[in-house]
Amino acid sequence: MSGFRKFLLRGNLLDLALAVVVGVAFNSLVQALIRGLITPLIAAAGGQHDFSSLEFHFHTSTFRYGIVINTVISFVVIMTVVYYLLVAPATKLMLLADNRKAATERPCPECLSDIPAAAKRCRFCTAEVTPLAEDVPDQAGPTLRNRITSRLRS
Repeated sequence: MSGFRKFLLRGNLLDLALAVVVGVAFNSLVQALIRGLITPLIAAAGGQHDFSSLEFHFHTSTFRYGIVINTVISFVVIMTVVYYLLVAPATKLMLLADNRKAATERPCPECLSDIPAAAKRCRFCTAEVTPLAEDVPDQAGPTLRNRITSRLRS
């Protein structure tokens, strides 16, 4: 029983369970939004209020294509919300983190490990590295230290 309890109390499993519960709640919220606001707005423009009743018959079969229309609208709304509320902000945060990391670290010329920009010795291979020059610009323009400080300020 203790192994099963450890399995259930692992962080990933609890996070996954919480994500499923929140996802189900979010889905019901979006479905209510579709039924209560989106389809009436479409009905005001097009005339059909409830898409779920749209169907056609072929021989003895009934094809309810209105349900598919409602599901497609729900999918588009959910993907739009997920993109603008989760993916876009997370991408921006990752970009900011990468910029800060690039501004504060540089590769060691010997072992190519990332070391602090102001380091005089590599912490991995212990090779001496040339410290960043304060006032001597490189051929590409401002010194690396000046570029780092300007990135950190922005």
